[in-house]
Amino acid sequence: MPETPEVHVPETPEIVIVTPVDAQAADAQAASAERIARLETAYAHPLYAFLLRLTHGQRDLTEDLLQETMIRAWRNLDRVPDDETGARRWLFTVARRIAIDAARMRQARPTEVDLKDADLISAATNPTTDTAVAAETLKCAIRALTREQRMILNELYIRGSSVQEAAERLGMPVGTVKSRTFHALRRLRDAVG
Repeated sequence: MPETPEVHVPETPEIVIVTPVDAQAADAQAASAERIARLETAYAHPLYAFLLRLTHGQRDLTEDLLQETMIRAWRNLDRVPDDETGARRWLFTVARRIAIDAARMRQARPTEVDLKDADLISAATNPTTDTAVAAETLKCAIRALTREQRMILNELYIRGSSVQEAAERLGMPVGTVKSRTFHALRRLRDAVG
């Protein structure tokens, strides 16, 4: 069998070819980064002041809302008008809507009540009259709830389940769990005073 001659291939440096599409994408990405930086430089301070008034001076919340506004601008950069007045109007509208949504979410969240402590209060060795009355009032208020409301409160506050987990365990939509929780807590709050 004849021996094949060994072929030596010289090492060549790796060559990266940038196609026009890659160059265009890189240019577009650089332009987007530059534009969002310009928007942030021009409008971050006025937006912060605007959001600070909307949040009644809550600085942490204001910073979160400002960050969310800039993220929305970055994600929807093609929708932000090119002119200064239009861009300002767009950013302030988005910031206001984000602030309104955040306020609605804070209002919709039900007040947490720890139902485990209701039995412990009445089981105390020497309860005061006020404590005993409060415990009995709470027990009566819990008994007055519908079975579904008690089941949901049990899942959320005694078992410590999330709304999603409670919905899955009880076989009902998340919205139903939230609604029944809201109404149950409202009935408890009204009964206890």
